[in-house]
Amino acid sequence: MTEIQIEIIGLIAAVLTTSSFMPQVYKIWKLKSSDGISLSMYLFMFTGVVMWFFYGILIDSVAVISANLVAGILQLMIIYFKLKLK
Repeated sequence: MTEIQIEIIGLIAAVLTTSSFMPQVYKIWKLKSSDGISLSMYLFMFTGVVMWFFYGILIDSVAVISANLVAGILQLMIIYFKLKLK
C-alpha cells in the first residue's frame, strides 16, 4: 500500500470514530440534560485526545491530527454541557 492509501484508511477511520460523539452532543443539547453522562470519563478521554493530537503533529499525520482535533472539540462541548447543566 502507498502512504496515500494508508492515510485515506486513517481518514475514514477518523471520520467514523470522531462522528460517534455527535449523537451524544446533539442529545444533550436537544434535551438540555446531561444526566447519565460521566464527567470523569470525558475528562480522561479529552486528555487522551489532546495527547493523540500532539502525537499526530509529531508524526505529521493528517488523519490523527484531524480526528483528534474534532473529537476534542466535541468532547469539550460535552464537558461544557455537563458542567453547565448540573
